[in-house]
Amino acid sequence: MALTSPRREPLADQVIAQLRIQITSGEWPVGSRIPTEVELVEQLGVARNTVREAVRALAHNGLLDIRQGSGTYVLATSELAGVMHRRFADAEQQQVAELRATLESSAARLAAGRRTAQDLELLELASERREEAWKGGDTESFIQADAAFHQAVVAASHNEVLAALYADLGEVLRAHLRNDVGPVLAADRYVPHADIVEAIRLRDGARAAERAAWVVGRCSIEEGA
Repeated sequence: MALTSPRREPLADQVIAQLRIQITSGEWPVGSRIPTEVELVEQLGVARNTVREAVRALAHNGLLDIRQGSGTYVLATSELAGVMHRRFADAEQQQVAELRATLESSAARLAAGRRTAQDLELLELASERREEAWKGGDTESFIQADAAFHQAVVAASHNEVLAALYADLGEVLRAHLRNDVGPVLAADRYVPHADIVEAIRLRDGARAAERAAWVVGRCSIEEGA
């Protein structure tokens, strides 16, 4: 990853722009650890202080999370997503669950009526990866796979505004998923999602919405039990 053609703007701003591209393009997915400071210096061909300044700026904007002793991780794909994460970091989990249920049931209903054959293929693939991640036993991998499944449902709604809002709330919703699942994947915490895919396949909007809301509601009930 080399810097693009030289510009007259400050070098740190060029590095910030380059790192932002890596984040917003999905090259560095949300939740992933970015290359180390030393690796970025080598890749970009700039001084260590310049890299450090750029990383801190993106952390300040909410795109990166600097974790001492662990590394720097992608927190959000846009400044607005970072703002959302900070704004709702301490929100009541039940209220986040209600928001999830509202957005995801609406998306599922729309997806049932608008999904294409390609959407259905992506949903099935996301569902399979979610199952594989659960069987793999790694909690964070499952969180990311589960989030990807719900994002696929939202994408199948073909509502760009809903998709953008859901993406900006991404880390808030993933935090809720982590709270639901807990630190260890336990059999009694597993919530199947196959019914959502099947309802969307059959273009049954009412059923798709009901099942999408149910998976969130079940988790919330168990959390409060």
